[in-house]
Amino acid sequence: MLHGRILTPTGWITGSIGFGQRIQQIQEDPAAGQNGLTILPGFVDLHVHGASGVDIMQGGDAGATVARTHARHGTTSLLGTTLTAKEPSIRRALAGLAGVIAARPTGGARMLGVHLEGPFLNLHRLGAQPPDVMVASMELVRSLNGVAPIRVLTLAPEVDGHLQLIPQLKAMGIRVQIGHSAGTYEDGVAALNAGVSGFTHLFNGMTGMDHYNPGMVGAALAHAEYAEVIPDLMHVSAGALRSALRTIPRLYGVTDATSATGMPDGEYALGTQRVFKCLGCVRLATGSLAGSVLTMDQALRNFVGLGLDLADASHRLSLYPADYLGEIQRGRLAPGAWADMVVLDAELRPVAVYVEGEAIDLSPN
Repeated sequence: MLHGRILTPTGWITGSIGFGQRIQQIQEDPAAGQNGLTILPGFVDLHVHGASGVDIMQGGDAGATVARTHARHGTTSLLGTTLTAKEPSIRRALAGLAGVIAARPTGGARMLGVHLEGPFLNLHRLGAQPPDVMVASMELVRSLNGVAPIRVLTLAPEVDGHLQLIPQLKAMGIRVQIGHSAGTYEDGVAALNAGVSGFTHLFNGMTGMDHYNPGMVGAALAHAEYAEVIPDLMHVSAGALRSALRTIPRLYGVTDATSATGMPDGEYALGTQRVFKCLGCVRLATGSLAGSVLTMDQALRNFVGLGLDLADASHRLSLYPADYLGEIQRGRLAPGAWADMVVLDAELRPVAVYVEGEAIDLSPN
């Protein structure tokens, strides 16, 4: 049983939550708020490359380490995210994720599937991605999906052949996102009309907006229902974040976390790239940003710091990404939902995390 101020689908109550693997009951009790604790749905992160010195592209048990590290920061479910790479490397990464997806590691977040961020990108908008791009085909996607379930797939729709694949990918149940794209506003609108669901790390890795050429950012701001954004206040300025919050109804936060997350300053791997953590961010040797060291609890504090009320900030890190994937029993605190919860103190720092009812050890490993 947990006690405190609880965010439910119908608003805040002060009371208690009874749970096993799933939430059994939520009861009001005015006296339960005296402990100063806030109980939110666990965070749902749809874009995670690594943590604790390991990268998803390493394969093996990297996914389990990533799931455990992010759970300590309140993430209760996530997608393991790939990079551009040669096909054998992608298959190795997916094979490593398959076991973690099938069986949640003790002490870790639930791995809901794969976000295939590479390799179907535009060579000219790779950012920190390695240059091993490929043109997508349904044969390849089906084959990769047979190794581990692909829930989200990022592509550049302006690449020849990609636009025509979007309806087929959608029919597979995959959420297709626009990212690492040199496409125009018109390319973005055409992709949305073809069945694209969202945008990958909005503003980053895509054509920007000006009043003559609104670009891919303009397509998102004008037409998107969903888009992911990295709210570390480094990838996107506070002003740009505020503009997206006003125009995209279900803008949600992701970490884009790398192997440097939770680690001291130094040199780390991002796929085949070498990256450097310093001053709270990760960069290539050229100085370009290369993923982040953001955790979802810090993303919550950043959203609140921008002026969002706590319920809105929570929705953008739990409810909206869960709904985007169709995971209607996650991202919310309601009877019958999975007991995925993060308990926060007055400074919005986790003091307890539960994944499917399991209490997570928050001490660093």
